[in-house]
Amino acid sequence: MTIDFWVSIGSTYSYLTVMRLADVGKNSGIPFRWRPFNVRRVMIEQNNIPFKDKPVKSAYMWRDIERRAEHYGLSPKLPAPYPLPGLVLANQIATLGVREGWVEDYVRATYRRWFEHGDPAGEEPNLSASLHDIGQDPETVLAAAQAPDIAEELEKATDTAMALGVFGSPSFVVGQEVFWGDDRLDDALRWAQTTPA
Repeated sequence: MTIDFWVSIGSTYSYLTVMRLADVGKNSGIPFRWRPFNVRRVMIEQNNIPFKDKPVKSAYMWRDIERRAEHYGLSPKLPAPYPLPGLVLANQIATLGVREGWVEDYVRATYRRWFEHGDPAGEEPNLSASLHDIGQDPETVLAAAQAPDIAEELEKATDTAMALGVFGSPSFVVGQEVFWGDDRLDDALRWAQTTPA
């Protein structure tokens, strides 16, 4: 059974999932389908802005990510720049990446530069460097990613996510079951492994 991985570049906790999901998939034998969406739109529509003007909660988030990253063998430099002004563009590029088959490589590359080098995703120098890293031409990709059909595709994906009950990133959907948060990845895997296809 395939797990739909709903990811929005701009989500801080998604770093933890993005950087280890390839190994998780290989070790579990469960395939993941990467589904970019616009989490900012979801949060605005649901009046759910989790860290804005909440310094204590924000401090906890960064420390929590730091602890979990160490457990996974990751080395982020925290706090990373946040929030991302270029969130929508970053996810339009990921949407194009789904169509062309390089979404996983791009999302990993842009999160690595965001969290480990301090270059915000969705803006330069992250954009060009991440695309170069995965063998894509930045000028070509940026033009294609900003075309109306890609913007519409991201909007439709966001509509689909909300219809499924996805309200945050990362989320994992197995059939009709939604598991939200990096710390629910194991639960999603167990559900996929024990539920008939």
